[in-house]
Amino acid sequence: MPAPSASRFAPFDRSRHAAPQVFERLRDMILSLELAPGTLLSRADLAAHFGLSQTPVRDALNKLGEEGLIDIRPQHATVVSRIDAAAAVQAQFLRRAIEAEVVRTLVGHADAALVDQLRAQIDVQAALMGSAAYLEFIAADRAFHRLMYVAAGVPDLFDLVRQRSGHVDRLRMLSLPSVGKQRAIVRDHRRIVDAIASGDAAAAQTSLRDHLSGTLGQIDAIRLAHPDYFTA
Repeated sequence: MPAPSASRFAPFDRSRHAAPQVFERLRDMILSLELAPGTLLSRADLAAHFGLSQTPVRDALNKLGEEGLIDIRPQHATVVSRIDAAAAVQAQFLRRAIEAEVVRTLVGHADAALVDQLRAQIDVQAALMGSAAYLEFIAADRAFHRLMYVAAGVPDLFDLVRQRSGHVDRLRMLSLPSVGKQRAIVRDHRRIVDAIASGDAAAAQTSLRDHLSGTLGQIDAIRLAHPDYFTA
């Protein structure tokens, strides 16, 4: 198992339980592909890396297994799961259904302050466009979408979707370097907000669905470039 990067060694918050923090760090490492699909994970090695006992590491690994991000094989090995295209399609189906309703709701309730907030978040993402700061770009993307869920009054659904989006999130990470991908994401976000601001629910939903179909449309090309990252 490769050692986590130095950035992962920030001190744990002693006011919180260790297991959720280990889970968050390992989840970030998996979604960023720092821990690539197929990577072997050792509970003992992880405990040593994080300076913890094996108990919180075990609990974190179990939760990652529940999200489908690792495969736990009793008495054998624990590995970072390979990307399951079918699971990615189902997760994105769920997300499209929920977010289509989110933007429809926002069309009926949006005010100038919300539109300004959404556009300001797009500006943050646009400032990162064209750079190799992929993690920051993804964080800005996530903040944009979460803002819509919060404004629609359903923030818990954002967490639900995120729990099921590990395979899609890794596909997105692999697609970001492709020519024009970041620009297309920012363009789509602007179209969604423009439709919300103009009160056009149909256009907002169409733009949202087109936006959330982009990564899945690249699955074949991504699989061809990274065949070892996918399930058979």
